[in-house]
Amino acid sequence: YEYKGYKPPKNGWSLSKAKMEQFENEGRLYMPENKEQRIQRKQFLDEYKGRPVGNLWTDINVINPMSQERLEFVGQKPEPLIKRVFDLTTNPGDLVLDSFLGSGTTAAVAQKMGRRWIGIEMGDHAYTHCKTRLDKVIDGADAGGVTKSVGWQGGGGYRFYELAPTLILRDVFGEAVISDKYNAEQLAAAVALHEGYTYQPDAEIFWKQAVGTEKSYLFTTTRPITAAYLDAIAAEMQPGEFLTIAATSFPPELAKAEKRITLRQIPEMLLAKCAFGVENYNLPIIDPPRAEKGEEDEIG
Repeated sequence: YEYKGYKPPKNGWSLSKAKMEQFENEGRLYMPENKEQRIQRKQFLDEYKGRPVGNLWTDINVINPMSQERLEFVGQKPEPLIKRVFDLTTNPGDLVLDSFLGSGTTAAVAQKMGRRWIGIEMGDHAYTHCKTRLDKVIDGADAGGVTKSVGWQGGGGYRFYELAPTLILRDVFGEAVISDKYNAEQLAAAVALHEGYTYQPDAEIFWKQAVGTEKSYLFTTTRPITAAYLDAIAAEMQPGEFLTIAATSFPPELAKAEKRITLRQIPEMLLAKCAFGVENYNLPIIDPPRAEKGEEDEIG
């Protein structure tokens, strides 16, 4: 059929004449002045459901060499690429993990888009690239990437942890010994962590070094344990309190000298929990200075 003098398409109209009249009355048709041209149906944005995202994203450009986003890091990805991934797979407040953080793009975009994040990196660029970049993001000094498109102005924070060295080593005789890289405080904190205690030294009572339950404590020491030393501690204990002492050594006869005190040798109690002969061991004892502004997310 003909419609108001317009040339019908080669294969005919896709709508009935009644439907065409309905759409025209509703303002849903574009009718060009030149009737040799085709009538077009209008698609309103609020009615458009979109289309599935394909696997070829040609609309995302590589990083401009002059861009503030470019860090001269091999393999660095454009922030708009990571933003697209987050838009498709996450919501604000979700937790994002990047176990090979590289130049820090994932963490930077996650921070700007209101996602929580954990980034892991073993190279020196954890300091030279990741930390430097994220400090600028937090301070609102990073004007590159998706900063403008998401309206980022700075804020938030993060914690930065280092992997501590191996706690238990083997000596030349094959015996398990404590690494000399740990001072007394680090050793006590490490043992408490492994044994499921909270490292929380009491300001007045030295042996209340770590807390388990309400009246259960852990005390880690490298000094020799004697009967007099044990008696002095027992005399301070209140009814219902229990104590585990982790020591480097003690006379076997003292192991059962006090019913409420358990003596354990540090290397032996940690043998099944520590790795041997590795430079980086997953025990976050070292805690460098952290960002101070706002709420904190994690980088481990």
